[in-house]
Amino acid sequence: MTKSITRRAVALFSGGLDSTLAILTMLKQGIEVKAVTFTHFATDISDGSLSYSCVEKFGFEVQFCHLSDSFMEIVKNPRFGYGKNMNPCIDCKILMLKEAKKLMDAVGSDFIVTGEVLGQRPMSQRKNVLSLIDKEAGVKDYVLRPLSARLLKVTAPEAKGIVNRDMLYGFSGRSRRPQMALAIEFGLTGYLSPAGGCLLTEPNYAHRIKDLLRYNDNPDFKDLSLLKIGRHFRFSPSCKIIVGRNETENEMILSLSEESDYVLKVEGVGSPITLVTGETTEEALKVAASICARYSDAKHLSFVDVSVFNKKGLKYLMNVQPVQDSILKTCRIL
Repeated sequence: MTKSITRRAVALFSGGLDSTLAILTMLKQGIEVKAVTFTHFATDISDGSLSYSCVEKFGFEVQFCHLSDSFMEIVKNPRFGYGKNMNPCIDCKILMLKEAKKLMDAVGSDFIVTGEVLGQRPMSQRKNVLSLIDKEAGVKDYVLRPLSARLLKVTAPEAKGIVNRDMLYGFSGRSRRPQMALAIEFGLTGYLSPAGGCLLTEPNYAHRIKDLLRYNDNPDFKDLSLLKIGRHFRFSPSCKIIVGRNETENEMILSLSEESDYVLKVEGVGSPITLVTGETTEEALKVAASICARYSDAKHLSFVDVSVFNKKGLKYLMNVQPVQDSILKTCRIL
């Protein structure tokens, strides 16, 4: 009796609808899938992507791969340029496919799967650009895009009979209706309306990262994580003030604060957690305290006592006036 051969694929998995449907299309053909999620500039699941509960429901494995350093290099100097904001989409796709190829070789997979849809993204999802990306990544003919495969040239896994092309799709354009209909067929529920997927495409985040790179050409994990939350103010080239907008952000700011940082809060009333990070002067703390008071429930008072503390045990009160909106505008980073 001939033993059946297990066919395997490595899939790029964002947690969103398209990449999930691409994986389910492969599972339907009996192909074993190992998914990989790359960070650091993907939006959070809660911001509009499909819940990772589908991983348990449909039974595929996900590996997380942190590529912050590599991503930063292409953000600073993309070979193929930026999209509308700070998104170096082509360079990013090349990087992810190169990493996926390493994983494919390591686990003995036959090909790579992505959830890309032809024409959905103007910069990186045109036919000629998809071919360029595959060639530059060294995976020509080995990247299958199941949702648009019928509109693209036959790939190696299709030619070899590993994948049945007749069971693939011909989606194109920006409409998500075909994907939503397919989700119903697969019994896939619980997803929100698709979000942008990449923070670098969002104007506010792009503005913040431009500001960060202007003054810090080697940001660390903390710097990048803080960009996602709060209101940001630039006090000086070496000092930033970040103000939480809700309880969740307050907790995140506290968890990301380090011994060298200062944390401010108005006691006894609703107050944001305010972080001062970088080279901090007494004047920077006064400005931060005024901003903290402005966004607290004590903003109507003439003077407010603001607690200043750090993880080294320092704690004292600073009595300040809530800052005026006209002054806020001069240092606000959008």
